[in-house]
Amino acid sequence: MEWIDRLNASLNYIEEHLTEEIRIEELARIACCSSYHYQRMFTYIAGLPLSEYLRRRRMSIAAVELQQSEIKVIDLALKYGYTSPTAFNRAFQSVHGLAPSAVRKPGCSVKTFPPISFRITVKGVEEMNYRIEKKEAFRIVGLSAPMKSNTEENFSVVPQLWGRAAEEGWIGKLATMMNAQPMGILGVSACFENENWKYFISVATDQPAEAPLEEYVVPAFTWAIFSGEGVCPQAIQDLERRIVTEWLPTSGYEYDNGPDIEVYLEPDPSQARFEVWIPVVRAQSGNVQ
Repeated sequence: MEWIDRLNASLNYIEEHLTEEIRIEELARIACCSSYHYQRMFTYIAGLPLSEYLRRRRMSIAAVELQQSEIKVIDLALKYGYTSPTAFNRAFQSVHGLAPSAVRKPGCSVKTFPPISFRITVKGVEEMNYRIEKKEAFRIVGLSAPMKSNTEENFSVVPQLWGRAAEEGWIGKLATMMNAQPMGILGVSACFENENWKYFISVATDQPAEAPLEEYVVPAFTWAIFSGEGVCPQAIQDLERRIVTEWLPTSGYEYDNGPDIEVYLEPDPSQARFEVWIPVVRAQSGNVQ
C-alpha cells in the first residue's frame, strides 16, 4: 500500500509547515496524484475536508501557545497566516468554542486535535462489482460549470448545474443527442493540473455543440468502472467513498491524472442505476518522497 505511505508523507509535510502556506499542489506532488484526487481521497479517508483538518491542527497548537507563552493574539494570528485578528478569532472560536483571549483564564478548557495518520483496514463486508477497461479518447457535449482548485468551494456548483439542467429540460435534450459510448447521461469532472477545471453534464456524441452547450474530449485512459444503484446523490457518494477506502488500497492500482466520470444509466435520482469511472494506473512502488 505504497500510496498510503505517500499520503502519510504528505501529512508529515503538513506538520512541518503548519505556520506556512500549505499548497494543495505540493501535498498532491508528495502523494503522487492530482490535487483534485488528493482532496477527494483525503476527505473520504479522514472523514473531514483538508481545510478543516488544517484549521483544527493550527488552532489546537495555537491554544497551547496561548496557554504556555505571553504571545499576543495579533502575533499568533499572523504566525498562522491570518491577515486580521478578527479572522483568527473566528477560526479559533469555530474549533474551541471560545475566544483566544479567554484561554489564559483559570480553569479554561480547550480542545486538542492530534495529527492523523492513515491506516486502512479493509473489511470487505459488501461486494463491489467492477471491471478494468482501456478506452480511447471520446468526445462529449453538454452543459458545463467552472470549478475551483479547492474542491470544497465546489459543493454548490455541481448541484446547481444539475438543477439548471433539470429545470431547463437539458437532460431530455442531451439524451436525444447520445449516439456513442458510454451510453448514458454523464457527469464529468474534468479537473487536471494546469487546466481550467470544469464539470460537465453531458453525453457522448458526434453532434455539434451549439450554445449554451460545450464540447470536451475525454482523453484515453485505463478505467476502473464500478456499478451501483440506489437513491442519489447518497448512493453514488457512498460508492465513491468505498472505492477509495476499500478497493483502492489493495487493488494494485492508483489514481491516474484524469477526469472522474459518473455514468447515469437510469438518471431518476429516486431509483438511479449508475457507473463510476476512475482513471487508474498500475501502482508504482518506491515513490515515497
